[in-house]
Amino acid sequence: MNLLTVGLSHRSAPVRVLERVAIGADDVDKILGELLGRTHISEAFLVSTCNRVEVYAVAETFHGGLGDVTEVLARQAGAEVSELADHFYVHYAGAAVEHLFSVAAGLDSMVVGEAQILGQLRQAYGVADQAGTVGRTLHELAQQALRVGKRVHAETEIDAAGASVVSEALSDAEAVLGGVAGRRALLVGAGSMGGLAAAQLRRAGIGSVAIANRTAANGARLAESLRAEGIESSTVELSGLSSAIAAADLVVTCTGAVGAVVTQDVVAEALRDRPATGQPLLFCDLGLPRDTAPEVAELPGVAVVDLETLQARLTAQRGGSESERAASIVADELRGYLASQRSAEVTPTVTALRKRAAEVVDAELLRLDSRLPELDGPVRDELTRTVRRVVDKLLHAPTVKVKELASVPGGSGYAEALRELFELDPQAPAAIGTPRSAEDVPVTGARSAQALLRDSSGQEPAEQDGEDR
Repeated sequence: MNLLTVGLSHRSAPVRVLERVAIGADDVDKILGELLGRTHISEAFLVSTCNRVEVYAVAETFHGGLGDVTEVLARQAGAEVSELADHFYVHYAGAAVEHLFSVAAGLDSMVVGEAQILGQLRQAYGVADQAGTVGRTLHELAQQALRVGKRVHAETEIDAAGASVVSEALSDAEAVLGGVAGRRALLVGAGSMGGLAAAQLRRAGIGSVAIANRTAANGARLAESLRAEGIESSTVELSGLSSAIAAADLVVTCTGAVGAVVTQDVVAEALRDRPATGQPLLFCDLGLPRDTAPEVAELPGVAVVDLETLQARLTAQRGGSESERAASIVADELRGYLASQRSAEVTPTVTALRKRAAEVVDAELLRLDSRLPELDGPVRDELTRTVRRVVDKLLHAPTVKVKELASVPGGSGYAEALRELFELDPQAPAAIGTPRSAEDVPVTGARSAQALLRDSSGQEPAEQDGEDR
């Protein structure tokens, strides 16, 4: 299983680095095309959210695939690979599967247990599927990861609080403002994150919401949905952002734009026109890259809550019994998935063995016909059936047993023994078709990309039993 994961997230990189590598929706197809155009990558999909950028790829070789992916991500960031290497994490084979399952379960999220990641993974797979960059390996893996995520949310209460990055940011906003009920909000951005923010504001009892969006129709639809819920809502032009900010108590930004949408000059102008309320003007920036220029926080009477603020606060809030239960489910699903992969890898060897046996039987029956041409047809038919039954019975136990043994770590050796004992051609695709096996690399733990990129040996990762945890 030559599965490779390379990424950066809130765990490995500060926001200033994440926003450099962030990939907008309009660029995903281009990045996927670049990955598939590389020498060592045959399949890929890309996950890009407000706190992670990850590539899942099927690589011909480990070091070749690692080089291809890191070069594409570094080019996207306008940086050298060496500048980002300390922030990349790398998982290979079984470890890459475990990481994806953990991501789907919400265990790797900034807000542990948030369910939004499942939709983001589904969307990431869908985009890659449409682009034609996923094949059988990533299709099966993505579908299984989504099932694992659903099972975790169904069997644990890891998401009982319904927390998300949006809800946590607005929780900070309530603390700063002394509550948001009845207040005026400006929402800049009406995409999926904007919709979540609008729903959270409605639940918090916001008084009114003005919506500014690059595509006016999307902003109008979101405003209409809020009005249907009894919330006073309107749309404003991005060109009139200063006036809209001046009229707000809370500004939530989540546009997905490449550069800052809310600049220091725009906010300074808004502050001159804003009535004195004795309350700070609060910005909740949920964008990656940031929508609100960092200099805005330097203005008097302004407070800013952004992903960097949340990262610092939420890092210390991980763990708990539900997370442990979720991790146990992930471990169980991982064992099952790797066992099924190992069993599938031995199937071509079993098929080749049965084919070899059939060829031997056919050759011997043909030889019998030439030596005893006077045999009656019914006798010949009965001899044929008898010989085939004998061979089938002799092969039944070893072929069943080799499949059972292959499902445990190290089991691929039994298939190799069959190929050696019965002289099956190790180069024939029908005989093996088994890439580097999942049990040949660590299941857990990420390796430092810096160390891997410095490794000039060209060797694959050190072999280790996949169940050595």
